[in-house]
Amino acid sequence: MEKSKNTNYIRYIITLIVLITLFVILILLNIKLGSVDVSVKDIIDILFHGSGNETNYNILWKVRLPRMMASIILGGALALSGFLLQTFFNNPIAGPYVLGISSGSKMMVALVMIAVLSRYHYVNSAALIIAAFAGAMLSMGFVLIISRKVNSVSMLIVCGVMIGYICSAITDIMITFADDANIVNLHNWSLGSFSGTSWKNVGVMASVVLPTSLIVFLMSKPIGAYQLGENYAKNMGINIKLFRIMLVLLSSFLCACVTAFAGPISFVGIAVPHLVKSFLKTSKPLIVTPICFLGGSVFCLGCDLIARTLFAPVELSVSTVSSIFGVPIVIYIMLKKRVH
Repeated sequence: MEKSKNTNYIRYIITLIVLITLFVILILLNIKLGSVDVSVKDIIDILFHGSGNETNYNILWKVRLPRMMASIILGGALALSGFLLQTFFNNPIAGPYVLGISSGSKMMVALVMIAVLSRYHYVNSAALIIAAFAGAMLSMGFVLIISRKVNSVSMLIVCGVMIGYICSAITDIMITFADDANIVNLHNWSLGSFSGTSWKNVGVMASVVLPTSLIVFLMSKPIGAYQLGENYAKNMGINIKLFRIMLVLLSSFLCACVTAFAGPISFVGIAVPHLVKSFLKTSKPLIVTPICFLGGSVFCLGCDLIARTLFAPVELSVSTVSSIFGVPIVIYIMLKKRVH
């Protein structure tokens, strides 16, 4: 027993060290690399002395740093959202993108953007988050209704994908009839990207995601009890109905914040929690929650770096890159679990 605990502790420390190392390396690469390569000397002068080339100064402070912070915050939010959904449905394939929740958020945000941008030139961040949350709850409502009618995990996934297609189709119709001036912005946003992030956006997303993530961490004990079964959780004094509502609200809120600022980012919510639990050999929320957030940040930092630099100055969407890495993981999970 003691040997098993020591092994788990060592595995946890190794995973943490690897993720922190990757985190630091990717931060440095995200700062330095891009369509314009900034020298190490300029980076040091700009970050620590406030001097250096004016063009490079603007590139770092107004473009790369806020974008990097967005990928860290929103990547962690996506991974946590996926972990909560997997806990709620007791299903390793559950995630905000696969279940159509991201698409529901995208639909409502597109509707608000088209309605507001046709009259004004600015959309309030709070309005986008509220719209995204409403869309997430709408899609989640349909998924919950379907989950009560079907016992098959694969059928639930198929229905979630169908909901996503319907929401995406409605979004495409709205974009078709949008003003020409708004179509480019809507199209780029709908593909999923951290580009165009400002420090004001970073402040808003941090004020939403970080407190929500802290609440998830503080709920580690009831989440752990729920993972052992509803009857066990009831015996531990947990109000199951209220607890399930909290899981839905928290996961939808995290997903909504991501969609509002970056559009739908695919497969992060499935791939990262699965990889974290596989490396740690445990699903204990007290351990998994912080590592999951860090893992989501690392995953999105890497995907965004590839999206920006692979074909620079042409930029890929983050969702395209995350799909390339995420889809094989999802296929592996389905084959391993033999989902029926």
